[in-house]
Amino acid sequence: MIITTTPTVEGRPITSYHGIVVGEAIMGANIVRDLFAQVTDIVGGRSGAYESKLQDARETALRELEERALKLGANAVVGVDLDYEVVGQSMLMVSASGTAVTLS
Repeated sequence: MIITTTPTVEGRPITSYHGIVVGEAIMGANIVRDLFAQVTDIVGGRSGAYESKLQDARETALRELEERALKLGANAVVGVDLDYEVVGQSMLMVSASGTAVTLS
């Protein structure tokens, strides 16, 4: 399965469009991670705990996107867009959307 942010795949014409597919992941944070992230914000630096959680959410959203495209008979998803949102006070939502297509 080819998953790309571009609208086409060079050298592989689109032979069929299957529609828009979306994958979402909502991940909760925990109190200990929040506390360490606040300390990191104060002192400066990167929050490894949140970066790891963000990576997990992104991978989950892209995996769901791929699974939904496969169910439609696609072998690629083009025009993929990733969106990140904070839900409530400690939930992170990652949404991946794109167009499921068949490439020659």
